[in-house]
Amino acid sequence: MSKQDAREQALGLLYAVDLGPDSEPVEPTGRAGRLSAGVQEHLSEIDAEINAHSTGWRITRMPAVDRTILRIAVYELKYTDTPVGVVVSEAVELAKTYSTAKSGSFVNGVLASVAADRS
Repeated sequence: MSKQDAREQALGLLYAVDLGPDSEPVEPTGRAGRLSAGVQEHLSEIDAEINAHSTGWRITRMPAVDRTILRIAVYELKYTDTPVGVVVSEAVELAKTYSTAKSGSFVNGVLASVAADRS
């Protein structure tokens, strides 16, 4: 499974978790499983990072898909050695594919701010 496929699978799994306790996500394996588990393990820190860098948007007001994409990307930025450009580019592509017309630029702006703060 490619890294892009793993991100897409993790997006689906974490989106289902975000929807609430009635959802029954499939148990992830491989890279998707590591991404999902990592996001869930560090969720409070990740959400705090997103809130700090999303001007005018609290995480609770974001569309669930955008929130989930940002969580995966911030996890990768903070806790993996995946290059910043790859993380941002993949997250923007996921947002363009699975969310609203404006989501790509929103995700890009939040992640650019997170990345700049980490430099």
